[in-house]
Amino acid sequence: QVQLVESGGGLVQAGGSLRLSCAASGRTFSSYVTGWFRQAPGKEREFVAAIAWSGGPTHYGDSVKGRFTISRENAKNTVYLQMNSLKPEDTAVYYCVADQKIRPPYGPHWDYWGQGTQVTVSS
Repeated sequence: QVQLVESGGGLVQAGGSLRLSCAASGRTFSSYVTGWFRQAPGKEREFVAAIAWSGGPTHYGDSVKGRFTISRENAKNTVYLQMNSLKPEDTAVYYCVADQKIRPPYGPHWDYWGQGTQVTVSS
């Protein structure tokens, strides 16, 4: 079993920055892909970013390219999402995800999901 715990959400003004963290436990993650999804009220879950624990390219959703950066710290089993130039439309619950077999393009069917952290961007 894999546990994912997000932190770092909050309220920020448009143009500001936040960094989300996802602490993973329960397995050896060297073969896992981890990432972030988000869901705004009344909308479907949207892919944000993904990264493999073992290295390789990062992937981003079109709406966040150039503004968000995903990274990981293997020694801490932690994945980060640095969010810059935030916009009101980035307001959503952000979920950390992990999967051992998933490959791009990244749909919403990941094995493990965190409980989510709220990000609110005011205009």
